[in-house]
Amino acid sequence: MIGIIDYGMGNLKSVSNAFRSLGFGAFIATGPKELDRADKIVLPGVGAFEGAITELRHSGWADRVIEAGASGTPLLGICLGMQLLFEVGYENGTHKGLGILPGHVDRIPDAVLPGNRKMKIPQVGWNLLEIRRKSSILPDSDDAYVYFVHSYYAVTEPEYVSAVTSYGSELTAAVERGNVFGVQFHPEKSGKCGLGILRRFAETGLAR
Repeated sequence: MIGIIDYGMGNLKSVSNAFRSLGFGAFIATGPKELDRADKIVLPGVGAFEGAITELRHSGWADRVIEAGASGTPLLGICLGMQLLFEVGYENGTHKGLGILPGHVDRIPDAVLPGNRKMKIPQVGWNLLEIRRKSSILPDSDDAYVYFVHSYYAVTEPEYVSAVTSYGSELTAAVERGNVFGVQFHPEKSGKCGLGILRRFAETGLAR
């Protein structure tokens, strides 16, 4: 059973419906105790780093998510949910994250795109995933397009980066370490490719 964390900042119904459309049991957890019946956990997120991490700590979710990451429970962070897994976020100040993964979250660098076009931030729309290493949940395809909506991205050790995307510069698109997964894009909005990613996450076992 997949528990989707409701802390007031995520596309809960769309994520839940995506798992259910694939034939997997999923529920929206409104309190940390409810995750006792989940064998996999999803931390979604839409909004700002500071407000999200404050709410996670205030409501008791932070300790429960950290515990899940340490215990071997498969844990997936989506968009802002992925960013919260890191040590520090630099959106509107400096804010301590959950510290499950090493690294920080910074603003997408300004750049000029081909054709002398000024890059718009946030990045909104479809972009290509460039697979960097074998992943338990990402496709093997070289033509996988997924849907992004973000102004910030994670900076971490290359060994944890499973995919990148190009948007003015190379940005981390997905991370993976043992039982902990993160995707900067929205798999629930990424068509067949995104559903495949959610399916493979739902099929993962406990970390070896």
